[in-house]
Amino acid sequence: MSGVHLNLDQGIARIRFEDVVGRNAVTLDFCRAFARVTRQAVTDPDVKAILLSAKGRFFSVGGDLADMLAHVDTVRDHVQEMTDLFHVGIRHLHHAPVPVVVALHGMAAGGGMSIALAGDLIVAGKSGKFNSGYTRSGLTPDGGLSWLLPRLVGQVQAFRIMALNPTIGSEEALRLGLVSKVVEDADLDEEIEAMLAVLRAMPTGVLGTLKRLMHEGAGRSFEAQLDIEGEMIARRAENPETLAILRSFLSGG
Repeated sequence: MSGVHLNLDQGIARIRFEDVVGRNAVTLDFCRAFARVTRQAVTDPDVKAILLSAKGRFFSVGGDLADMLAHVDTVRDHVQEMTDLFHVGIRHLHHAPVPVVVALHGMAAGGGMSIALAGDLIVAGKSGKFNSGYTRSGLTPDGGLSWLLPRLVGQVQAFRIMALNPTIGSEEALRLGLVSKVVEDADLDEEIEAMLAVLRAMPTGVLGTLKRLMHEGAGRSFEAQLDIEGEMIARRAENPETLAILRSFLSGG
């Protein structure tokens, strides 16, 4: 049983981890389902945002170490198969043409941390926390964590977090730039729904273009980025939906 579920609801692809007993651990079944539902979410033309959330006290504890040991004779192949599928899902989220929103409560550890940080907007309840955990078990990160974390917090802090495995609480995560906002756990659902309403109302495609500009801009020079920005804003300006919004604004609508 994967415990990964997808619900398409009024332009929102809601991906929810529901393996409460297994603390939403990343298993082979989880990775298969994660790859499948993220593909469905990013290829549906009616989706305007993707939400990742979890049921239970844990967002995800990451890889199931007991499952790895159960495949000890073929552990390398088993982990490689899991990682390949896991990375399909991570790629889907990273390249998604719409914003990815994460509702974080409880622990996001190991692969769970990688999933949570794949979000574009990450709202944490006060109980939300991160722990890399990989090196403590003799493993190295997956899910893009070693690429993403240094870009979020810098090389020095990223090495501390991945090498020493401190638990990063929600307030520290906010100071470090790992989450967008922190709210009381009781207010998390309401905050997420308000954010999704704003995203749902945005002009089609504009936030996907923003994501591309930001993701791809890191590999360009400033001058090259200016050229791309000019091309993108000009392309957006001729979009019929954009023109209708501008006309409405000028007419006082």
